[in-house]
Amino acid sequence: MLTAAKVVLVILSVLLVLVILLQSGRSAGLSGVITGGSDQVVNRRARGVDSLLAKVTVVLAILFFLVTLLIAYLHVHSA
Repeated sequence: MLTAAKVVLVILSVLLVLVILLQSGRSAGLSGVITGGSDQVVNRRARGVDSLLAKVTVVLAILFFLVTLLIAYLHVHSA
């Protein structure tokens, strides 16, 4: 059980990193002011995708936290 939880934690870690990297930064809107308007047209994303990625990030972070607590519990009570 402990090994399975550790494998799930590694998978959640990789997914969490990927989802965070897919999100656009908070300062993405400011880059158009500095570099010009053509940069915004090329890198524009739908707001729905950013909203979905934000929700997926929250869910993955909660799952990561819960699995970490489960591993700690199993580690303490397995000895």
